[in-house]
Amino acid sequence: MMNNEFDLIKKYFTFPNNRDDVLLSGGDDCASVVVADDQQLMITADTLISGVHFPEQTSAADIAYKAVMVNLSDLAAMGARPAWLTLAITLPVIDDSWLSEFSHTLQQLLNRFNISLIGGDTTKGPLSITIQAMGLCAKGKLLQRTQAKVGDSIFVTGFMGDAAIGLMALQNDLPDAELKNCIERLNRPEARVNFAQELVSYSTCAIDISDGLVADLGHVINASACGSQINLSAIPLSPGVKFYFEHYTDGAIDWSTVLATGDDYELCFTVNKSNIEKVKILAENHQLQLTYIGEVTNSAELVFVDANNIPVSFDGSGYKHF
Repeated sequence: MMNNEFDLIKKYFTFPNNRDDVLLSGGDDCASVVVADDQQLMITADTLISGVHFPEQTSAADIAYKAVMVNLSDLAAMGARPAWLTLAITLPVIDDSWLSEFSHTLQQLLNRFNISLIGGDTTKGPLSITIQAMGLCAKGKLLQRTQAKVGDSIFVTGFMGDAAIGLMALQNDLPDAELKNCIERLNRPEARVNFAQELVSYSTCAIDISDGLVADLGHVINASACGSQINLSAIPLSPGVKFYFEHYTDGAIDWSTVLATGDDYELCFTVNKSNIEKVKILAENHQLQLTYIGEVTNSAELVFVDANNIPVSFDGSGYKHF
């Protein structure tokens, strides 16, 4: 039986080092890594709290998966290559079965993306996971919210609203097999890391959709001092999302749910028209769905229009933390 946090760390969070650029990764007060002169360091952090960011019944494996992926999604949004992460975990009790499951999934992801776990902290309290992820970009070659240009085309990867519908399916105990993929997308989002590392050759502006397309695209147009017009009829919806609205509502799409709930962790990015075909080929090479949804404008407003080009308003401006 483990008597202290050091036993816990040694058993569940001490992994073989995956990288040659790690000088110190444990046993000292700080980790130490090497960053090449032609690279710039990218750093992000996210906290996931039980009952807030994931349902309390979520498995340890799914919690580990999501905690890592939401951080890698931030790195992907800037075209960064993941390299290292730290983990601060707060646990109500030491549960060997839970920790074994969490640790196993964490190590799988570290190996998949060639990431080293280089430090962190363990404390006792309500379950929460904080990960700080660090990655590398070539100097001067990254994706930024400030770089959208009037006339650029706007694209998104994947589907919108899957996680929102997955959460509704869990909360309402909906049994339909057609909704299982939405639940999977809620629990196990996929950061578009590999695609984004190549996207930097064709785009300069991206954001990951964590709080919903409305809020996150709003961040882009504010940072870039521009506007955008989005075609609602072009928003990509998965079969599970369509099934939910067809069978559990009057059939009309609730765009506030789809575009303002969050947890999609897809990429929204802008592309100069001269690079559109190259980006489409890149997406095909990564077997990634890519959808054109609108244009960057000089209106200073985020406008949604229907199939008849008539502006549409709806409730919701994205997930709010407070």
